[in-house]
Amino acid sequence: MINTGKLAGRTLFITGASRGIGKAIALRAAQDGANVVVAAKTADPHPKLPGTIYTAAKEIEAAGGKALPCVVDVRDEGAVRTAVQNAVAKFGGIDIVVNNASAISLTPTEQTEMKRYDLMHQINTRGTFLVSKECIPYLRKSNHAHILNISPPLNMAPHWFSNHVAYTMAKYGMSMCVLGMAKELESANIAVNALWPRTAIHTAAMEMLTGKESDQFSRKPEIMADAAYVILSKEPRLVTGKFLIDDEVLQAEGITDLKQYACVPENADKLMPDFFLDVEPEKLVEFAAEGSHAASLKKPAGEAAAGGKIEGLFQKIESLLSEEIVRKTGAVYEFKVKGEESGTWFADLKNGTGKVGKGNPPATADAVLTMDSKHFFDMFTGKLKPANAFMTGKLKISGDLQKAMKLEKLMGGLKSKL
Repeated sequence: MINTGKLAGRTLFITGASRGIGKAIALRAAQDGANVVVAAKTADPHPKLPGTIYTAAKEIEAAGGKALPCVVDVRDEGAVRTAVQNAVAKFGGIDIVVNNASAISLTPTEQTEMKRYDLMHQINTRGTFLVSKECIPYLRKSNHAHILNISPPLNMAPHWFSNHVAYTMAKYGMSMCVLGMAKELESANIAVNALWPRTAIHTAAMEMLTGKESDQFSRKPEIMADAAYVILSKEPRLVTGKFLIDDEVLQAEGITDLKQYACVPENADKLMPDFFLDVEPEKLVEFAAEGSHAASLKKPAGEAAAGGKIEGLFQKIESLLSEEIVRKTGAVYEFKVKGEESGTWFADLKNGTGKVGKGNPPATADAVLTMDSKHFFDMFTGKLKPANAFMTGKLKISGDLQKAMKLEKLMGGLKSKL
């Protein structure tokens, strides 16, 4: 996409801009010569996530923009107000707000700790409301005022609530801000819109959540950046109160070759859909199965049935156990298998060289995983990622969620041997 120069000299206040989608939007605007306020928490390097507000600021300036790095926790009213005031003092005003900062915990009700519930609602819904509120007085003075929330359409399909109601509520809170503020601020000529990706977007945070292979069936953050650039370049009166999808925005501009945005171009036609769109949960599982292993790993139906017996699977796992696996995992699991091969199994990956078998675990389980046998084999052989199975309701977890998710790394090491 060719830069139009329409954001030259405009000031953007972007939350969560130190990495991922927020930084990609910042860099896209910087190519026009925009001013960018990098409002994020990361001032010191994170042990697992690359990038700080200062490294992002350097990249923005190298791309042709001006940057103001600000340490901002969007839960902190004082910090937000100070950052807004500093932005106005440095750049003379604020034209565009991008509410990108977000927290996620894909847990069912009983497994959602209230501190995580509060974190999601304070960052996603309250943070979006607060940042918008503090910026509105300055947006009123701009002749090109936009608020863009990175949030989904308000899809009321029950399956988008049932598996992670706390996260859905918090994310939809951002979208409700769009619904209300667009009408509220219409007379002030302030556009308020939402932008959401059609597919999974590969970021460092996504990799932490779903594993290193997530890039295989995801798009790059640049598709969101280009779509945001299109929206933010338009006259505010022309587009407001909309829930926009990244590829639809680009296609409306005549950009039909979306293969350029796929992390792996060969997989451009089999990308994993994102949450909250008109996609059945089974479709997400289909994509996860494709994504975890290419078609070469799919066995004919007869062969899959022959090799999919749970007992044989656990015997194979037991033969592969080692002290190193036990040391890296450090947890006891109980598996409640339902369906054709129902039964209870366990994996003690905390003691000695490890042990697996049928029945209840010899020690109290750190996590209990419940799943139908037809998905269980796919999960252990790498065709279905545990995170994706969990997100789509195919896998139920009780107990220590973090220890349960350690199974993903274990399966990654075993999948070629099973």
